[in-house]
Amino acid sequence: MIRVTLIQGGGLGLDQAPAVQRILQAAGAQVAWDEHSAGHAAVERGLPPLPEPMLQSVRDNGVALKTKLLSAAGEPNFNVKLRGALGLFASIRPLKNVPGLPARFHDVNMLVLREITEDLYAAIEHEIVPGVVQSLKVVTEAASRRFFRFAFEHTRATGRKTIHCVHKANILKLGDGLFLDVFRAVARDYPEITPREMIVDNCCQQLVTRPRQFDVLVMGNLYGDLVSDLGAGIVGGISATAGINVGDGIRVYESFHGGRREDVAPDRANPLPLLLPALELLEAIGQGECALRVRRAAEKILLGGDLRTPDLGGNATTTAMTNAIIAAL
Repeated sequence: MIRVTLIQGGGLGLDQAPAVQRILQAAGAQVAWDEHSAGHAAVERGLPPLPEPMLQSVRDNGVALKTKLLSAAGEPNFNVKLRGALGLFASIRPLKNVPGLPARFHDVNMLVLREITEDLYAAIEHEIVPGVVQSLKVVTEAASRRFFRFAFEHTRATGRKTIHCVHKANILKLGDGLFLDVFRAVARDYPEITPREMIVDNCCQQLVTRPRQFDVLVMGNLYGDLVSDLGAGIVGGISATAGINVGDGIRVYESFHGGRREDVAPDRANPLPLLLPALELLEAIGQGECALRVRRAAEKILLGGDLRTPDLGGNATTTAMTNAIIAAL
């Protein structure tokens, strides 16, 4: 039995998390949940947005499953704050077609890896004079080297062969130039992996015309945020991908899709955006056969086309879709 921290961010997560727990239990997953609230869901209970017991649980267990952390007006992005509090430095976004989900392209299977500690997301800004704001992009050799070392190791471990480094060094000659220089230096230690370079605007154009050419894409924080969402749109949207945030001895598997009860009524949330990262988690902890059974069951329901939540074009409740996946196991 593996202990996993379940981080509840509220909103749609209040329906998604129980649905995923039921599915995994029915499939025989050997997981014991350590449940905690975070984000605005914790604030509503009179707790800090990132309670220390939750953070310590993730550190102790080394693995977590997280719904999207919601923020009220004026509150910071708690998802970004959580990454910093846990020392997470890289994000993996698997982009692969899911049978039964309509998509612009088929047979796509790539990874977007994103450095998540610096770049413009360091959020260093100041007003020089009224009406003039300066935002600083931070790129360091140390953070870039740690990220690229992880990226090449992950590429090797997953049997992939090509890495595209996405950049804008033709304009940002120092910041993106340093990022690109470190990529080239690390690439020399992995001769079995083919390194390639692509300017970010060309990458976006290539993604929406010939996405099957890509295997692994690596990039900084801002480009990674944009490209990973663009890639999700290519393979079927929020229901076709997962987020995996990596730190030293820690992995946080997360849903990127969340909303308030005002946006989606109770028992109407799509469970897939949290189910897919949960399946990635199962595979990582050695329960791949269980994950495969759940994946095939979910695909069977999607291919049937009758039981879909409203965002997928149907009228099913979260409970009905969950029951159908369990019945299909």
